[in-house]
Amino acid sequence: MDFINAIGKLLNESGFMTMTWQQLLMILISCFLLYLGIVRKYEPLLLIPIAFGMLLTNLPGAQMYHAELWVDPENPAFKPDYQLILQKGGILDLFYIGIKTSVFPPLIFMGVGAMNDFGPLIANPKTFLLGAAAQFGIFFTFIGAQLLGFSALEAGAIGIIGGADGPTAIFTATKLAPHLLGAIAVAAYSYMALVPVIQPPIMKLLTTKKERETVMNQLRPVSKKEKIIFPIAVTILVCLLIPAAAPLVGMLMLGNLARESGVIDRLSKTMQNELINIVTILLGIGVGATATAQNFLAVETLLIIALGLVAFAVGTAFGVLFGKFLYWITKGKVNPLIGSAGVSAVPMAARVSQKVGQEANPSNYLLMHAMGPNVAGVIGSAVAAGIMISLLI
Repeated sequence: MDFINAIGKLLNESGFMTMTWQQLLMILISCFLLYLGIVRKYEPLLLIPIAFGMLLTNLPGAQMYHAELWVDPENPAFKPDYQLILQKGGILDLFYIGIKTSVFPPLIFMGVGAMNDFGPLIANPKTFLLGAAAQFGIFFTFIGAQLLGFSALEAGAIGIIGGADGPTAIFTATKLAPHLLGAIAVAAYSYMALVPVIQPPIMKLLTTKKERETVMNQLRPVSKKEKIIFPIAVTILVCLLIPAAAPLVGMLMLGNLARESGVIDRLSKTMQNELINIVTILLGIGVGATATAQNFLAVETLLIIALGLVAFAVGTAFGVLFGKFLYWITKGKVNPLIGSAGVSAVPMAARVSQKVGQEANPSNYLLMHAMGPNVAGVIGSAVAAGIMISLLI
């Protein structure tokens, strides 16, 4: 009898007996996201950790993440007690500390800086303008979200999805609207993964075949001195103008300086590989943990996903339209397609510019030209995030 009672008690206390339909639905959603990451290969490096974090946080009884330790919906000024979190939090709460304290996104930026060559941007500085133009989607959606009933803080966090930069979206959401972090992160990385699907129709709609066929002149060689001075100068200029952008821009430029200086190769390789891989795992799982049934299954989540798509599409469109403007003032020397790379999905957006350009003209090689606005988009999204944070907090 004691054995039967023990079995009965074990079953009654199991997650199967306490699971709600909302938790079951979230588990199914997380499995679908895992399918997209594993089978469809949609941004798997982050989608898989995020989806698995979502799975873990919605398993009833697991107690791996405690939303009540982080957010009080009735008190926007609530601040987490980190000593209490260290004592009573689960493993996912500990991972989330690195997100909430804004440590992980800047470390990701450091790795991105170390992995990318800023030479195309230095060789063709006017592509800075394309990166800036593509950020218009952020501010357009910021206004639209407020018209739909979101607060200014929430609208700022939602709008940043338009930059197509996951770490920037996470960094901004933790500052402005942490209760929306799960939905914003999933939307941001989903649209990053869908760049090859979303962008080409917009690019073709807004350009003529003649414009898409434009062959751009080869970029000038960039000296090592220029590549070393550039990250230092950008750090000083941007961080003095917009101090709130310093964590992202500063770490991005530190990573690039490590790459280009040539004297700390060991550190540069660590930034590009071990460090960014470890942080990516912790960041993804921690973000997924915030996608609890209570936070995620709401009408506002669907609105966030829709608004994120609008932000991304508008950003792409304005990048292409400004590319058309440069095509006009340079009398056909700039291919408007590279404007679409002004969003921050590095290097995927640049590859899409190359692909669409070659469809129109097989001898067209736009990849290096598109890397200029693509890198400018990374900087631009960080600057836009800094502006939002400075104005709204």
